[in-house]
Amino acid sequence: MSTVPTKEEAYAILQKYNKDEFHLKHGKIVSGVMGYFAKKYDPEHVEFWEVVGMLHDLDFELYPEQHCIKQQEMMRELGLDERIIHATVSHGYKLTVEIKPELFMEKVLYAVDELTGLIGAVALMRPSKSVSDLEVKSVKKKYKSLNFAAGCSRDVINYGAELLEWDLSELIEQTILAMRSLLPEIEI
Repeated sequence: MSTVPTKEEAYAILQKYNKDEFHLKHGKIVSGVMGYFAKKYDPEHVEFWEVVGMLHDLDFELYPEQHCIKQQEMMRELGLDERIIHATVSHGYKLTVEIKPELFMEKVLYAVDELTGLIGAVALMRPSKSVSDLEVKSVKKKYKSLNFAAGCSRDVINYGAELLEWDLSELIEQTILAMRSLLPEIEI
């Protein structure tokens, strides 16, 4: 039998395999961003989107070189629903796996995962150290500087926008608004 955990249960699962505060916080941020988009586009499944966001990097800390590969095995051992497995694994498309994001929710995860990291890095450079006053133009300026937040793949972000059929500015704007919606509970 496959299981869909609650958001709280998903966080406990994340903590079981991830100890680094950065990874735990990233899980919460992506979960919150996914919840924001779900409220707009799929309001009957908000918690499901949040769970997917929370668990998307489940294997990263233990298996960074096999990210999204080991995750499938780990999640099946936990008895997690195949929809969660496909959604979380597909965010590694073109990086470590050939499982393509198909559903709109999966495309959102693919697009926002790397982008939340980039936006967070830009926010930390600001005097406020917050997304509360962050503008799209500031993110786009840093986006063009490939040395800035070099670990955040611009190719993935661009392909994510393409999958969603959004232009880059719209994706950045919506993700900033999503991250703002998490304040003050989750600071960047």
